[in-house]
Amino acid sequence: MRIVVKVGTSTLAHPGGLLNIRHTEDLVRVWSDIQNAGHQLIVVSSAATGLGAGKLQIEKPGDLVTKQAAAAVGQCELMYTYDRLFGQYNHTVAQMLLTWEDFDHENRLHNLQNTLERLLQLHAIPIINENDPVACEEYSLGDNDTLAALVAKCIHADLVVLMSDIDGLYTADPHTHSDAKLIPVVEEITPEIELLAGGAGSALGTGGMLTKVTAAKRATEAGVDMIITNGAHAEVLYDIVEGKPVGTRFVGRKA
Repeated sequence: MRIVVKVGTSTLAHPGGLLNIRHTEDLVRVWSDIQNAGHQLIVVSSAATGLGAGKLQIEKPGDLVTKQAAAAVGQCELMYTYDRLFGQYNHTVAQMLLTWEDFDHENRLHNLQNTLERLLQLHAIPIINENDPVACEEYSLGDNDTLAALVAKCIHADLVVLMSDIDGLYTADPHTHSDAKLIPVVEEITPEIELLAGGAGSALGTGGMLTKVTAAKRATEAGVDMIITNGAHAEVLYDIVEGKPVGTRFVGRKA
């Protein structure tokens, strides 16, 4: 399978913004094993701004310029970490930083598709993030859930997995409703399903459930299945690859 895995800031970093070393090592080990099994993996990774803020020893920035500066610092930290950890399993990583403009212009999208396809042919693992240090509001994607769906569409992925800090989509907010039930499969994203999504994400991340359902809508319209699952346990990806029910699966529209 060709799988786009999106991992959020809350999964990669401690609440203070510094890297969660043990968990990131677990994720890379599982991802490397999935790649060894013959699957093609593309990682959409958040955490640059959070890691940069942690390294600069500042609070999560509120103004755009400091966010961009923190992202520039954090991007180095993020790629150094991925390069070192994947290298232990003899895998090569490649960095791609994208903005909305890359998907909005035909020539740029064509170049993006060609580069990604060639990287996958060469058995490299693309690590993708938004180009936060330079992205202005007009061309900002806003969240990496959307970015994962756009990448999946452009390279005709089989599956998108959003690894978050929640198990999936519930019938109500599980933090405030003890009777909330996990919805295992969503065949169609109706207005009712969209109403179930909402609320902000964690203190470090930017994407809440609404962005995930919106991303699922984009992916499923392109015929790609999307799964929202909890990234707390790296091994969950083994179950997903084996077809076991995990989290909430949004079923892609079949042509």
